[in-house]
Amino acid sequence: MKAIIPAAGMGTRLRPHTFTHPKALLPVAGRPILAHIVDELAACGVDEVVLVVGHLGERVAAFARQRYPHLAVHVVWQDRPLGNGHAVYVARDHLDGTPAVIVFGDTIVKGDLAAMVRSPHSLAGVKEVPDPRRLGVVELDRDGYVRRIVEKPEVPPSRLAVIGAYYITDTRALREALQRLVDEDRRQRGEFWLADALQLMVEADVRMGTFPVERWYDCGTLEAWLAAARDLLELNPPPVPETARGQVVPPSYVSPSAVLEGSVVGPHACVGDEARVVNSRIAGSILFPRAVVEDADLVDSVVGEGAVVRRVAGRVNVGDAGQVEGASGRARAAGREPMPP
Repeated sequence: MKAIIPAAGMGTRLRPHTFTHPKALLPVAGRPILAHIVDELAACGVDEVVLVVGHLGERVAAFARQRYPHLAVHVVWQDRPLGNGHAVYVARDHLDGTPAVIVFGDTIVKGDLAAMVRSPHSLAGVKEVPDPRRLGVVELDRDGYVRRIVEKPEVPPSRLAVIGAYYITDTRALREALQRLVDEDRRQRGEFWLADALQLMVEADVRMGTFPVERWYDCGTLEAWLAAARDLLELNPPPVPETARGQVVPPSYVSPSAVLEGSVVGPHACVGDEARVVNSRIAGSILFPRAVVEDADLVDSVVGEGAVVRRVAGRVNVGDAGQVEGASGRARAAGREPMPP
């Protein structure tokens, strides 16, 4: 079975980290976002992956081919950021009529995907949310099939949000709908939306149902990224390396090659390969590989690859190779500082 994963986004809301890392490879609970996605798909029978890449796309392709040598990995380039519909459109040669799963490359989905791919008709993954206006929204007919799907409506027809995961049984029909979208230049806010192509399919009498998503993590902002890490650590607590015993408050992920000295790490901390944490306390934070934190007290923070944070308390957001040093972090830490933009 085939999966198409649009992973060309610039991740502008996750800068400075996406200046140097593709969004799909940002770490969440010890694994890149893309690994969470592909691991779920491979478990339900996907053996062919089509990656749509753009910004730093060669790194996404190299990661997938190295980590998943047993999967057929195809790479398609989206040269211009013209929306998620356009991302699937540029992969149209792989829409050959056979069923395919489509999952956006910044969306971690937890649900019964094995049941989804057994469906005789197309499905959209949905979850009821309080305010779906920033998402795609579906309206169902009396038989429970999709009657209307709208991207980011000002007045939502329901609270059922589509969360970026689809199972398409007739991919040739999707290809035709995408081609029509582009030929007729049907854009919203300057972009081609996959939801509009799916609506064209529904109007052409292609039956589409829905499947409930148990958990869904859109890692598009710093707060959402950290929240996803917290929830996934709770869902599947990683083992604590022997060398870190006594210094880790679970659930937390600590790489076996990380070094902890006189510190307390966790809960909900993620410490990458060869990172060093010395005389510090870290909670709810992500440390990239080779990050160094000394004499600090961090919460809800992100420290980039090779970055150094010393004598700081509160929240920081430091890109790769950055350096933040305070005069006396522990003395200054009367309150938590706001996260820098």
